[in-house]
Amino acid sequence: MFRSLRRSLLCLCILCGLIGMVPAWADTIVAAKRIDLPGANLQDVTAQLAPGADPNTVKISLHASKADFPSLGWRKVGLTLQGNLRRDPQMRWLFDGTAQFSGAPGGALSNATIALVMDGSANTLEVDATQGAIHIGAALPLDQPSHAQINVHNLPAGWLQGLLATVWAGHVAGGKLDAELALDVRDDGFQSSGDVTTADLKYTTPAGNVAADGLAGRARFALDATRRPAQLALNGSLHGGQLQFGPVFARLPEHDIALDVVANMEHGGAEVSRLHLDDADALQLDGALSVDAKGNLQKLKLDHFQARFPAAYDRYGQPWFDNALAPNLHISGQLDGHLDYVADNWRSFAFHSDGLDLADSTGQLQANGLHGSVDWAEQGDKSPTMFGWNQLVLRKYAVGAAQSHWHSHDGSLALQSPLDIPLLKGQVRLTALEWRPAASKAQRLNLAASVAGIDMATLNQTLGWTPMAGTLDGTISSMSWSNDRYEFQGELTIKAFDGTAVLTHLSAQQPLSENPAITADMALHQLDLAPLADTFNFGSITGRLDGSINGLQLVGGSPVAFKASLLAQKGGKISLHAANNLSVVTGGTVAGGFQGAVMKLFKTLNYKRMGIDTTLQNGVCTFSGLDGDASGYTIVEGSGLPYLHVVGEQTRIDWPLFLHRLKTASQGAVADR
Repeated sequence: MFRSLRRSLLCLCILCGLIGMVPAWADTIVAAKRIDLPGANLQDVTAQLAPGADPNTVKISLHASKADFPSLGWRKVGLTLQGNLRRDPQMRWLFDGTAQFSGAPGGALSNATIALVMDGSANTLEVDATQGAIHIGAALPLDQPSHAQINVHNLPAGWLQGLLATVWAGHVAGGKLDAELALDVRDDGFQSSGDVTTADLKYTTPAGNVAADGLAGRARFALDATRRPAQLALNGSLHGGQLQFGPVFARLPEHDIALDVVANMEHGGAEVSRLHLDDADALQLDGALSVDAKGNLQKLKLDHFQARFPAAYDRYGQPWFDNALAPNLHISGQLDGHLDYVADNWRSFAFHSDGLDLADSTGQLQANGLHGSVDWAEQGDKSPTMFGWNQLVLRKYAVGAAQSHWHSHDGSLALQSPLDIPLLKGQVRLTALEWRPAASKAQRLNLAASVAGIDMATLNQTLGWTPMAGTLDGTISSMSWSNDRYEFQGELTIKAFDGTAVLTHLSAQQPLSENPAITADMALHQLDLAPLADTFNFGSITGRLDGSINGLQLVGGSPVAFKASLLAQKGGKISLHAANNLSVVTGGTVAGGFQGAVMKLFKTLNYKRMGIDTTLQNGVCTFSGLDGDASGYTIVEGSGLPYLHVVGEQTRIDWPLFLHRLKTASQGAVADR
């Protein structure tokens, strides 16, 4: 913008040589198809000179239909200058008039009043331009018109869009600024330095997303756009408004925060080689970062940072924490450290806290009294560290106080001694835990653990299942990551109903989410049917149950697939109520007529075998039994008199209907068909 004004006035100065001939050339019109000047090009130029109202005054009107100023990013703007030119007793040229640019970025100088003083003896040209409350002042030497000292007041920031577009891909959408600066314009760009104060600044990314809004501050700057990449140095302060840079979204406080930046800018991206920020009660950091033209983080290296919560979360960390952990967190305490992250890969990080508490708005994620340090590097050794907590709540699971000891060696952050974690009246012992942050997903995490005495009643209650007595024990020998799933090698054993259920091939997807996906195979051994049937209020049954439930898939705690085979091979006793429930839930009928009347005389009935096979897939259960034909399949094979024979009639039942029948049966009434 400043250069365009200077070039326009240079054109005006060229006309000064015609003044001496004005008496002979009254109402003279000069036209040129094209005028090329250093850094500027004017097309379809016309200039009209006429005697002014006062003696020794020339009335000048100059118009260029198209004007290009490449270093400013101005293309095909219209230019009109009108005013009076005269010479004072000190032999200075004075011009008073108007300048009108059409099509300039931000509507710059669309209707400005111009005052010019050109003093040949002092080798200076002074310019004052005003447009409403906007003022621009400039001074430049006549023998070096590429250099100018400029001051502006209340300048719309959008007027600088063309100038900034030569080194920056964003778009200025609002705001005003005051500045005192030096400007050197060259054919290969420009250099500028000085002091600037902004108010209510707004700008957007190349994609049109708001990157800053309501921003205010003041700074000393130096910008060199004569080289590629362009270089910017900025030292000052900001306050108020919002600012987004790469992955960081900041809600700036009303008090000043110190900011020191050195950056290279090219092709819409930015590489910040020095970044210093000091917000006294929230965040201090020193480091470097780079982002591409789309705002994606390419590199982040913080040599040191210190965050004080909750202010750091509220002002700088909320989007990142919400995405990484959970939305609407409550965080208090302090965290400091350093980190190095390049192209989606960690190189090193270290974190330390003397006390940090966090919780989400639902209470399903809580960490109280986080303390200690973690120090990791992709290469070499780091000093051993200790990290602990007073209590953790992960979704529905509360974990008691514990301390862990760690050591980083050649990219592996490993647990140095077993870690005992109290959980659900039992204990989980992590015997080995190794994390490789820079490795591929399949190699990133491994652990070995033992589980002892986990209370099944508490676990089932936590999951919203029917409580049942028992314990969970076992070992996990290793863990791998495959296709977004954690796969565990080893086995866990549930001791319940005087028998066991052994879990193998266990895997989990998003285990800490609201809807974790769990898969496993389960082998059942000698479960006592009497307490099992009582637990679910299904009716009286005795005997021992064996079987398997393979391919079990749970989503959010509810089964979505399995293949089950259940068998009480050695017989036992069953009540008529339980027999009727077995029949009805599988599509049969209750015992009626004379047979039903006779059976009601007996409290329980003997059976020789009982078994059922069922598969759940795509919301439908398929059933079979001990044997079967077109009329149904045997579930219970009787023994002795009276003889009991329970038959299932439906081989396919929708899963929701089957659950409804089971629920009705457990409520003590014979299930509805």
